[in-house]
Amino acid sequence: MYTVEEFDREKTKVLKYILYKKRSENEVRSKFSQTIDENMLEDIIQYLKDAKYIDDKEYIAKTVNNFIALKNLSIKELKYKLMAKGLNKEDIEDYFCENKEELEEYEKKSARNIVDKKLHSMEEEEIKQYLLKKGYKCVNDTLFDKEN
Repeated sequence: MYTVEEFDREKTKVLKYILYKKRSENEVRSKFSQTIDENMLEDIIQYLKDAKYIDDKEYIAKTVNNFIALKNLSIKELKYKLMAKGLNKEDIEDYFCENKEELEEYEKKSARNIVDKKLHSMEEEEIKQYLLKKGYKCVNDTLFDKEN
């Protein structure tokens, strides 16, 4: 067992880590599994989840919004990036189902941005292959129409 002082000291370290940048439960677990006793870490994580400092569903939404604001990614790439952070696959799928239309619209814009960037240096067929490789589902000839 551990003392209240030990718990508070370690909880403060974890809290600083989370407050610096929003983290998933898995990221917290990975970071502190070697330095904090397993039982204490479980208790700290549970405490922080109860206090809403750790909320993986909210983390998924914020992370997706950050990616949307900064990058051109396919829906498939977004999912891979979230899974790489150790997030629950069901939570990821739920989020993508709930926001399907918005994410599909983002994917189309993202594909369009890539086409606009690469059209001067690559052939249409090469760009289509590039997009398919990246997991884009909306690869079709309308992407290459100038009116879109």
